[in-house]
Amino acid sequence: MALPRITSPHARGNNRTQIIMLWVLAATLPGIIAMTWFFGWGTLINIVLASVVALGTEALILLLRKRPLSFFLSDGSALVTAWLLALALPPLAPWWLVLIACSFAIVFGKQLYGGLGQNPFNPAMLGYAVVLISFPVEMTSWPVPRGIEQLMPDMQATLGFFEALQRVFLPASQAADGWTMATPLDVVKNNTSLTMSELATAQPIFGNFAGVGWEWVSLAYLVGGALLLYKKIFSWHAPIGMLVGVGVMSLLFWGGSGSNSNGSPLFHLLSGATMLGAFFIVTDPVSGATSKLGRLVFGLGVGVLVYCIRAWGGYPDAVAFAVLLMNLAAPTIDYYTTPRTYGHRKAERGMGKVD
Repeated sequence: MALPRITSPHARGNNRTQIIMLWVLAATLPGIIAMTWFFGWGTLINIVLASVVALGTEALILLLRKRPLSFFLSDGSALVTAWLLALALPPLAPWWLVLIACSFAIVFGKQLYGGLGQNPFNPAMLGYAVVLISFPVEMTSWPVPRGIEQLMPDMQATLGFFEALQRVFLPASQAADGWTMATPLDVVKNNTSLTMSELATAQPIFGNFAGVGWEWVSLAYLVGGALLLYKKIFSWHAPIGMLVGVGVMSLLFWGGSGSNSNGSPLFHLLSGATMLGAFFIVTDPVSGATSKLGRLVFGLGVGVLVYCIRAWGGYPDAVAFAVLLMNLAAPTIDYYTTPRTYGHRKAERGMGKVD
């Protein structure tokens, strides 16, 4: 009797990386809608411009490295980097700022290390940190959110589409005081004399919890992050770790409602890039820790650093710097949080002896 022919179990299916990237892009849509509503067309212009720059830069580097374009460009990783960077940059940022940030992220944050899966740093946060340090004025010029003009008639919010295009590609020579203002984190950080209630009266941008527009944008990112958790794109460990780190630190060093207050836990959780960072940045499987405990420690470290830099550092929002610092610590975290191998009493670390 003839024996059945045995062949290798070649699995055929969809590109897993591409599917994950598409889900991440889809999960950003609630945040994109909220940001567009409150801050105008600049958000969408940022996304389109960043996507073109990221794909073009990646294609150029792939050609220089003699790698197949269609295979690597279709995995969606360049688009995810572009979208996250575009959402982190101020809407109506000048076109050259987006160009520098995206090209640096792709070249120095990703391709010079060998491409996707080999980069030790989060590319989007690396690009963001470079332009934040190099161009602090442009990086702190945020548009007036929708709703502020009712409280401050001298402020102009939500520019029309063609006005937004002009601001991005043909910056006006006149001062922009009428359409930009400090973010809530900036206001709290620079406050030295007003109580929080007085500050809220003097600065209507504070809104109900964390700033007009900002709280809703953060909740929109939370909705998108919940979708990714439901789809099991990533585990809960890193996001919860970061949110716990920010929440506990802001509770310990709240300072009450006086002039020395650093802001309430709710303020820090719903303002700035906290939710964007928790569900779309620290969940990067390449530049973060790998084990479940490691991801929890990684996220917790990011949250603690975010608050420390916000409260006592030189920048009001600190997600990029906190993530990059923890990227450096990720190999050490992995070393000490290696899960126990089946059949052993202790985890194997490096070349050490296993009991």
